[in-house]
Amino acid sequence: MSPTSEKMQNNCSFVDESGSEITSETDEFPTMQIEPRSLRSFKSSEEYLYAMKEDLAEWLNSLYSLNITAETFMDELETGVILCRHANNVMDSGRKLQMTNPLLNVQIPEKSVVYKTNVKPRTFQARDNVCNFISWCRSLRIRECLLFESDDLVLRKNERSFILCLLEVARKGSRFGVVVPLLVQMEQEIDREIESEASDHLNKEQHQKQHQKQHQQEHQQQQHFHEDQRPAAMQKVTNDLKHLHQRVS
Repeated sequence: MSPTSEKMQNNCSFVDESGSEITSETDEFPTMQIEPRSLRSFKSSEEYLYAMKEDLAEWLNSLYSLNITAETFMDELETGVILCRHANNVMDSGRKLQMTNPLLNVQIPEKSVVYKTNVKPRTFQARDNVCNFISWCRSLRIRECLLFESDDLVLRKNERSFILCLLEVARKGSRFGVVVPLLVQMEQEIDREIESEASDHLNKEQHQKQHQKQHQQEHQQQQHFHEDQRPAAMQKVTNDLKHLHQRVS
């Protein structure tokens, strides 16, 4: 990534004026579902982008009792504080899940995200917070093509890139039991329906093959039965020996 801060590793950390690092407190995620809305069509990519902001804002509001709207979405998140707070809570949920299910194979970043609170937008501290969140996304194994750069959020260079990354973070968090936005819920429902249809189709094919095999076996058994019931054919005896009087004459 182009900004120097983007190249910092996962162990990025910062200290306040007293020299102590600041991390977020973990929150208990509410056990709730976001109320579904009726589907609507979008005339442009801008309308769809707005709808994604609206959905993500509602999602974050439900998790952290915030008051974000689609209009204030980028402004509220550009300091990186809410993002880093969410990252730590996702990891906390993952660790709890790992403790209750030791055999569950889940990839959880080892280090908590360190960040500064009460920072002003577009400051060095805000950029560092965003940098730490991006580093955490990498440690969460989010694909490079879905990551964003700090300027995409801070300077609004590519809002779509930031939003798609946040949606992927939500998908990853769902593996740890974290509530997901409505868009991700719909994706998961569609995936389940497709998987169910594919499973039904496979079961139907297997049933048909089993039925055909059984039918063939029954047909073969009937053939063997009819062959066993046929009368024994008269043995045809051939005698190449000439009659005795012909041999002695």
